[in-house]
Amino acid sequence: MTPTVVAGRPRFEGANIRTWIGFKHFMYLVEEAVLQWLRDHGHPPGQLFHRHGLGVEIVDCSVQLPAVLDIDDEVDAQVDRERGDRLDVTLRVRRDGRDVTVARASVRLALVRERTAEESTPVAPDLAPWVVDDLGGAADAPGSRPYDPRRPVRDQLVDPDSPALYWPWRARYFYCHYSDRVQHSAYVRCVEAAVDRLLEARGISVGRLLAERAWIPVVSRARVRIHQAAYMEETVHTVVDVDSVLREQLFEVRLTCHVVRDDRLLTVAEGRVLHGYAISRGDRAGEVARLGPDIVATLTGSAR
Repeated sequence: MTPTVVAGRPRFEGANIRTWIGFKHFMYLVEEAVLQWLRDHGHPPGQLFHRHGLGVEIVDCSVQLPAVLDIDDEVDAQVDRERGDRLDVTLRVRRDGRDVTVARASVRLALVRERTAEESTPVAPDLAPWVVDDLGGAADAPGSRPYDPRRPVRDQLVDPDSPALYWPWRARYFYCHYSDRVQHSAYVRCVEAAVDRLLEARGISVGRLLAERAWIPVVSRARVRIHQAAYMEETVHTVVDVDSVLREQLFEVRLTCHVVRDDRLLTVAEGRVLHGYAISRGDRAGEVARLGPDIVATLTGSAR
């Protein structure tokens, strides 16, 4: 298929520290490029719903972020379909007379048969591999476990000796798609919020390290996957922890999201982000900070 190339800019909302853009807005740009790819190939999301009864969902998006993105950058996003059911997305900017790749992404779509749609004519053959009855059929679901209503949900998800953070949140309608289920970008926001809560709970909030060390967390790799649907107004039980620390420079955070349904605890989504800290001011602004044993112990919860 012919690749799509679309120009765009990061949203002002994403410039939280100086003029650098956070990882969430890289993923937003990827999402917008994927939607434009569908339009360019004759499958606008609105038409897919109203004519074919299908709802477009991103169910898996992994990104690598080899360079920073600034609020004034103009981004060219190229979308290719080269590997069957996945789309490859590359984000580039123009700097000092040359093209710089700021993100590489791999995206998997699902076209969900919507219960509320009034029309359901057959879809084009090139989209057929993405059509599913529900999101549980769109990816490899990691299974479920029995739910005991007599015990707190936290105790059923977090081991007693684990320092993992437990955070429940309600699936409000503005996190959802098609009057029905939580969308991919809501889980991206959940990852960002959960990491912030985890750092604060361990005494190294973003604001504190920014004030004391001029450090900010930066992401070099992220992945968010939906395993099955979480529905509007369900409670999403989120567990987040630091999985590993690499070379005292990078730390990987893993997040899982669960709902209680039919006396089961179902894993509905999972996220991973590879973080480091960048120095945000002074002569070393932009350099990667070395964490040191104290921060490593705090991140991993061993300093309790």
